Amino acid sequence: MKKRFLLLLFVAILPLAAGGSVYGAESPIRITSDRLDAYDDKALVLFSGKVVATQDDAVMRADELYLYYDKKNGDKSVPPSVTMTAGKVKRIELRGNVNMKKGERTVTGDGAVFHNADQTVVVTGNAVMREGDNVIAGDKITVFMNENRGIVESSSNKKRVTATIYPEDNTRQAGKRKQ
Repeated sequence: MKKRFLLLLFVAILPLAAGGSVYGAESPIRITSDRLDAYDDKALVLFSGKVVATQDDAVMRADELYLYYDKKNGDKSVPPSVTMTAGKVKRIELRGNVNMKKGERTVTGDGAVFHNADQTVVVTGNAVMREGDNVIAGDKITVFMNENRGIVESSSNKKRVTATIYPEDNTRQAGKRKQ
């Protein structure tokens, strides 16, 4: 069984969300959108309209991506590229039709927030994780990246947390059936 399915899924995808590198410092992060708005007074860069962020084979999609950054040394205006390379990203929020994918691993939800300071990721609103045929779903998924643990929660008794996890041999067979 895939005991570490939850953690491995996020650890593989979320360095991209953190403004970090999935495979090394040389891999650029490319973000495309219909619009980019920068708000220096709010230390915010907003990408909106069919947002796609890629780094190597990791891809994040959302309607909007909010990148909140620390201002360097109290400067009133710090370009986002400086803050990202200096590791000054405070928080990244993905809103609307969130889809994060790396290889066969996918996480979807209505929204996601990465908090850099405490290294947590929270996916909300119909949160679903998939790897092959394995599926874990709930209303809210929280991953504590430094602690190697995660929590999947439901917000009511009407919709409960569900998990369908296949033994490794069956997952391999299921993947072969799809090809």
